[in-house]
Amino acid sequence: MATPAEISDFLKSVENRAFKRSLYHVRNEESALDIVQDSMMKLVEHYSHKPAGELPLLFQKILSNSTIDWFRRQKTHKAHFSNLDDFEDEQGENDPEALSHLLAADAPQAQESSENQAHRNQTLRQIEQELELLPPRQREAFLLRYWEEMDLAETAAVMGCSQGSVKTHCFRAVAALSKALKIRGITL
Repeated sequence: MATPAEISDFLKSVENRAFKRSLYHVRNEESALDIVQDSMMKLVEHYSHKPAGELPLLFQKILSNSTIDWFRRQKTHKAHFSNLDDFEDEQGENDPEALSHLLAADAPQAQESSENQAHRNQTLRQIEQELELLPPRQREAFLLRYWEEMDLAETAAVMGCSQGSVKTHCFRAVAALSKALKIRGITL
Protein backbone atom coordinates (compact mmCIF):
# COMPACT_ATOMS: atom_id res chain seq x y z
CA MET A 1 0.00 0.00 0.00
CA ALA A 2 1.34 3.39 -0.98
CA THR A 3 1.81 5.88 1.81
CA PRO A 4 0.21 9.34 1.57
CA ALA A 5 3.67 10.82 1.04
CA GLU A 6 4.38 8.42 -1.85
CA ILE A 7 1.06 9.27 -3.47
CA SER A 8 1.68 12.99 -3.04
CA ASP A 9 5.21 12.73 -4.46
CA PHE A 10 3.93 10.69 -7.39
CA LEU A 11 1.19 13.20 -8.21
CA LYS A 12 3.65 16.09 -8.02
CA SER A 13 6.01 14.27 -10.38
CA VAL A 14 3.36 13.67 -13.09
CA GLU A 15 1.31 16.85 -12.78
CA ASN A 16 2.99 18.96 -15.49
CA ARG A 17 3.39 16.14 -17.98
CA ALA A 18 -0.20 14.99 -17.49
CA PHE A 19 -1.43 18.54 -18.00
CA LYS A 20 0.56 18.94 -21.21
CA ARG A 21 -0.63 15.56 -22.50
CA SER A 22 -4.25 16.50 -21.79
CA LEU A 23 -3.73 19.89 -23.37
CA TYR A 24 -2.52 18.24 -26.57
CA HIS A 25 -5.74 16.26 -26.72
CA VAL A 26 -8.40 18.78 -25.69
CA ARG A 27 -6.64 22.03 -26.70
CA ASN A 28 -8.19 23.96 -23.84
CA GLU A 29 -6.19 24.80 -20.72
CA GLU A 30 -9.13 24.85 -18.31
CA SER A 31 -10.49 21.54 -19.58
CA ALA A 32 -7.04 19.96 -19.49
CA LEU A 33 -6.57 21.11 -15.91
CA ASP A 34 -10.00 19.69 -14.97
CA ILE A 35 -9.15 16.36 -16.57
CA VAL A 36 -5.85 16.10 -14.70
CA GLN A 37 -7.41 17.09 -11.38
CA ASP A 38 -10.26 14.61 -11.83
CA SER A 39 -7.78 11.88 -12.72
CA MET A 40 -5.70 12.62 -9.64
CA MET A 41 -8.78 12.54 -7.43
CA LYS A 42 -9.91 9.21 -8.91
CA LEU A 43 -6.47 7.73 -8.31
CA VAL A 44 -6.48 8.79 -4.68
CA GLU A 45 -10.11 7.81 -4.06
CA HIS A 46 -10.06 4.42 -5.71
CA TYR A 47 -6.46 3.22 -5.80
CA SER A 48 -4.64 4.60 -2.76
CA HIS A 49 -4.58 1.04 -1.38
CA LYS A 50 -2.37 -0.10 -4.29
CA PRO A 51 1.43 -0.36 -4.07
CA ALA A 52 3.38 2.71 -5.17
CA GLY A 53 4.85 0.83 -8.14
CA GLU A 54 1.40 0.38 -9.68
CA LEU A 55 0.44 4.06 -9.50
CA PRO A 56 2.04 5.24 -12.79
CA LEU A 57 0.20 2.77 -14.99
CA LEU A 58 -3.07 3.22 -13.11
CA PHE A 59 -2.82 6.99 -13.39
CA GLN A 60 -2.13 6.90 -17.13
CA LYS A 61 -5.15 4.65 -17.67
CA ILE A 62 -7.36 6.92 -15.56
CA LEU A 63 -6.06 9.98 -17.45
CA SER A 64 -6.82 8.35 -20.81
CA ASN A 65 -10.32 7.36 -19.69
CA SER A 66 -10.99 10.83 -18.30
CA THR A 67 -9.96 12.38 -21.62
CA ILE A 68 -12.26 10.03 -23.53
CA ASP A 69 -15.09 10.90 -21.13
CA TRP A 70 -14.44 14.60 -21.72
CA PHE A 71 -14.78 14.12 -25.48
CA ARG A 72 -18.03 12.21 -24.99
CA ARG A 73 -19.44 15.01 -22.86
CA GLN A 74 -18.38 17.59 -25.45
CA LYS A 75 -20.04 15.65 -28.23
CA THR A 76 -23.29 15.47 -26.25
CA HIS A 77 -23.07 19.13 -25.29
CA LYS A 78 -22.45 20.25 -28.87
CA ALA A 79 -25.39 18.21 -30.08
CA HIS A 80 -27.69 20.28 -27.85
CA PHE A 81 -26.03 23.69 -27.52
CA SER A 82 -24.16 26.14 -29.68
CA ASN A 83 -21.01 27.40 -28.04
CA LEU A 84 -19.41 30.71 -29.06
CA ASP A 85 -15.98 29.15 -28.55
CA ASP A 86 -16.67 26.98 -31.59
CA PHE A 87 -16.29 30.08 -33.73
CA GLU A 88 -13.07 31.26 -32.12
CA ASP A 89 -10.07 31.63 -34.39
CA GLU A 90 -7.39 28.96 -34.00
CA GLN A 91 -4.86 31.72 -33.41
CA GLY A 92 -6.78 32.82 -30.29
CA GLU A 93 -5.63 33.13 -26.71
CA ASN A 94 -6.05 29.43 -25.96
CA ASP A 95 -3.07 28.29 -28.03
CA PRO A 96 -1.07 25.71 -26.05
CA GLU A 97 2.22 26.82 -24.59
CA ALA A 98 5.38 25.74 -26.31
CA LEU A 99 7.11 22.57 -25.19
CA SER A 100 10.04 24.75 -24.24
CA HIS A 101 8.43 25.57 -20.87
CA LEU A 102 8.36 21.91 -19.99
CA LEU A 103 11.83 21.19 -21.30
CA ALA A 104 13.43 24.33 -19.89
CA ALA A 105 14.55 22.59 -16.71
CA ASP A 106 16.30 19.86 -18.71
CA ALA A 107 18.49 22.11 -20.86
CA PRO A 108 21.28 24.33 -19.53
CA GLN A 109 20.15 27.53 -21.22
CA ALA A 110 22.48 29.85 -19.34
CA GLN A 111 25.35 28.88 -21.68
CA GLU A 112 23.19 28.97 -24.81
CA SER A 113 23.15 32.08 -26.98
CA SER A 114 19.88 33.92 -27.38
CA GLU A 115 19.91 33.09 -31.10
CA ASN A 116 20.20 29.36 -30.34
CA GLN A 117 17.47 29.63 -27.70
CA ALA A 118 15.15 31.35 -30.16
CA HIS A 119 15.88 28.74 -32.84
CA ARG A 120 15.32 25.88 -30.39
CA ASN A 121 12.06 27.43 -29.15
CA GLN A 122 10.85 27.89 -32.72
CA THR A 123 11.70 24.27 -33.54
CA LEU A 124 9.86 23.05 -30.43
CA ARG A 125 6.77 25.07 -31.40
CA GLN A 126 6.84 23.54 -34.87
CA ILE A 127 7.13 20.04 -33.42
CA GLU A 128 4.27 20.81 -31.06
CA GLN A 129 2.11 22.00 -33.96
CA GLU A 130 2.80 18.80 -35.88
CA LEU A 131 1.98 16.69 -32.80
CA GLU A 132 -1.39 18.39 -32.58
CA LEU A 133 -2.15 17.44 -36.19
CA LEU A 134 -1.67 13.71 -35.58
CA PRO A 135 -4.79 11.56 -35.26
CA PRO A 136 -5.73 11.13 -31.57
CA ARG A 137 -4.67 7.46 -31.23
CA GLN A 138 -1.34 8.07 -32.94
CA ARG A 139 -0.70 11.12 -30.75
CA GLU A 140 -1.61 9.18 -27.61
CA ALA A 141 0.63 6.23 -28.52
CA PHE A 142 3.51 8.55 -29.42
CA LEU A 143 3.23 10.59 -26.22
CA LEU A 144 2.94 7.53 -23.98
CA ARG A 145 5.86 5.68 -25.60
CA TYR A 146 8.30 8.50 -26.23
CA TRP A 147 7.29 11.26 -23.84
CA GLU A 148 6.07 9.26 -20.87
CA GLU A 149 8.71 6.60 -21.69
CA MET A 150 6.32 3.71 -21.14
CA ASP A 151 7.19 0.30 -22.50
CA LEU A 152 5.07 -1.43 -25.11
CA ALA A 153 2.99 -3.47 -22.64
CA GLU A 154 2.24 -0.47 -20.42
CA THR A 155 1.22 1.64 -23.39
CA ALA A 156 -1.06 -1.11 -24.69
CA ALA A 157 -2.66 -1.42 -21.25
CA VAL A 158 -3.27 2.32 -20.97
CA MET A 159 -4.68 2.58 -24.49
CA GLY A 160 -6.75 -0.58 -24.16
CA CYS A 161 -5.39 -2.17 -27.33
CA SER A 162 -2.86 -4.79 -28.40
CA GLN A 163 0.87 -4.24 -28.45
CA GLY A 164 0.76 -4.61 -32.23
CA SER A 165 -1.70 -1.72 -32.44
CA VAL A 166 0.63 0.41 -30.31
CA LYS A 167 3.52 -0.40 -32.65
CA THR A 168 1.40 0.53 -35.66
CA HIS A 169 0.22 3.81 -34.11
CA CYS A 170 3.77 4.73 -33.08
CA PHE A 171 5.20 3.84 -36.49
CA ARG A 172 2.60 5.94 -38.26
CA ALA A 173 3.08 8.85 -35.86
CA VAL A 174 6.85 8.84 -36.28
CA ALA A 175 6.53 8.58 -40.06
CA ALA A 176 4.02 11.46 -40.20
CA LEU A 177 6.11 13.63 -37.87
CA SER A 178 9.31 12.91 -39.78
CA LYS A 179 7.69 13.77 -43.10
CA ALA A 180 6.05 16.95 -41.77
CA LEU A 181 9.23 18.16 -40.06
CA LYS A 182 11.34 17.38 -43.10
CA ILE A 183 9.01 19.54 -45.19
CA ARG A 184 9.57 22.34 -42.68
CA GLY A 185 13.34 21.82 -42.98
CA ILE A 186 13.79 20.39 -39.49
CA THR A 187 16.16 17.48 -39.03
CA LEU A 188 16.66 15.97 -35.60
